[in-house]
Amino acid sequence: MLDAAETQENLLEINNIEVIYNHVILVLKGVSLNVPKGGITALLGGNGAGKTTTLKAISNLLKSERGEVTKGTITYRGQRVQDLVPSELVKKGVIQVMEGRHCFEHLTVEENLLTGAYTRGSGRAEIDADLEKVYSYFPRLKERRRSQAGYTSGGEQQMVAIGRALMSRPETILLDEPSMGLAPQLVEEIFQIVKSLNEKEGATFLLAEQNTNVALRFAQYGYILESGRVVMDGPAAELRENPDVKEFYLGMSDDGRKSFRDVRSYRRRKRWLS
Repeated sequence: MLDAAETQENLLEINNIEVIYNHVILVLKGVSLNVPKGGITALLGGNGAGKTTTLKAISNLLKSERGEVTKGTITYRGQRVQDLVPSELVKKGVIQVMEGRHCFEHLTVEENLLTGAYTRGSGRAEIDADLEKVYSYFPRLKERRRSQAGYTSGGEQQMVAIGRALMSRPETILLDEPSMGLAPQLVEEIFQIVKSLNEKEGATFLLAEQNTNVALRFAQYGYILESGRVVMDGPAAELRENPDVKEFYLGMSDDGRKSFRDVRSYRRRKRWLS
């Protein structure tokens, strides 16, 4: 397996982890990956591949779903973090934006954003300054700041979820399926904001995404999961040109467009694991 960005410091390192649900269901099978500081790393794969489970293993949210890491290690800045409670991990600078655009629907957009600063203990002036910074990245949220979050659009709720995470001043953001259910134009807008946050604020992203095409345009490095295993990884530019990735995830082959559903799973595994 290729080592992601050998010359960069790896903030997050996952080494050969296994995850089991309900003491019997093995979901992740020896997953290893690195997330370099200041980069955008993509975790790719179809529905049920294990992407969300990987993120929840990192953010320590598995226990709420009767899941646990039974083998391997997860370290952040060289320190083992898999036994921390989620709030302790947030204080270390790691936060997850859940799939499905979770918001407090009865609260306003601004009240949702302010909940992100709850763990910081900062003064009001500092929080207000961060709120204005969030609004500079998401000007639409400033327009809707007094609206109940439950009455905003799907794209706006995704912005609220990311903006709320930014209010905790994270170093690393685990972003789960940001494109889910959004129109292509909104997907592009969300990913452009992610790119801007990465470049201007130095935020590190681990991005779980089914939309391989858009993810590989914005990420520097990618890992492809299938059935709970990493079957391929490499620089995003190389993955975009890989024949198997083109055929099975980008819908392209030497013979033109091809449906992923038309290809037998065992054939993919045989080609990738050989």
